[in-house]
Amino acid sequence: MKEITVAGATIRVDVNDGAFRGGPEPIMAWVTRSAQIVALYYDGFPTSRLRVRVVPEEGGGVRSGTTWGNDGGVIRVTVGRDVTDDELHNDWVLVHEMTHLALPDMGDNHNWLSEGLAVYIEGVARVQAGNRAESDVWSEEIHSMPRGLPQPGDRGMDHTHTWARTYWGGAMFCLMADVEIHRRTQNRFGLQDAARAILRASGGLGTDWPIERVLKTGDAAVGTPVLEDLYTQMKDAPMTPDLVGLWRKLGVEPDGASVRLSNDAPLAQIRQSIMQPRAALIPAKRTLSSPL
Repeated sequence: MKEITVAGATIRVDVNDGAFRGGPEPIMAWVTRSAQIVALYYDGFPTSRLRVRVVPEEGGGVRSGTTWGNDGGVIRVTVGRDVTDDELHNDWVLVHEMTHLALPDMGDNHNWLSEGLAVYIEGVARVQAGNRAESDVWSEEIHSMPRGLPQPGDRGMDHTHTWARTYWGGAMFCLMADVEIHRRTQNRFGLQDAARAILRASGGLGTDWPIERVLKTGDAAVGTPVLEDLYTQMKDAPMTPDLVGLWRKLGVEPDGASVRLSNDAPLAQIRQSIMQPRAALIPAKRTLSSPL
């Protein structure tokens, strides 16, 4: 058992010294870096204490993770014994799992918001921390987010629990909400401010809240009912937004396997604002370095 402190949070890491070819140091650096990325996004780590169980498997890479809200927070993540420094540096799994700590448990019918928020925030948070390129995030969205669009037989987000609708449909909800919050508030607020407010009010995953309370809390923080309005439109019926048109307005155009970013597009300032770190409310809580 090893222990680190990030943004005032005590994180205990279960990692066997002989389990990984590179030793425990790269694993500890990965856990620290991931926690710093999440702490930057939320202006403080979501919990005061966390236990991370790193389970070795044959091969390389970071495989999968699961997060529980009990005892402050527990994350189990499987990692290949031959994992490289580059694989750890570019990993998204642990940031995704740590993001789950910041949202109350809303029940199985609303896993789409929990998973979608983690998918969406992982990309934005890593860009803000200097750990991922902005073009890479938008490229992934353009290629993967259409999977989350409703298919024949869809009955809305609360009633269609396929993998694609849960993860990428939820991320689509978050993207649309983020853009609309920025638009309505002239870039004064974004989804990040709503997510921070929900964490502060609820305490995160260790709390059970109905989704209505979660969304109302986020909307109150940004001063406009974007989350509640969008939920009303999407919860019980399929809604097919014009994602291509939205990305074009944001200044994101496909360019082969990547994207081209234009600062002349109508919503380019919103795109730029989303990817910029929000002002810290409690600077003393963070002990971060950049880039991560």
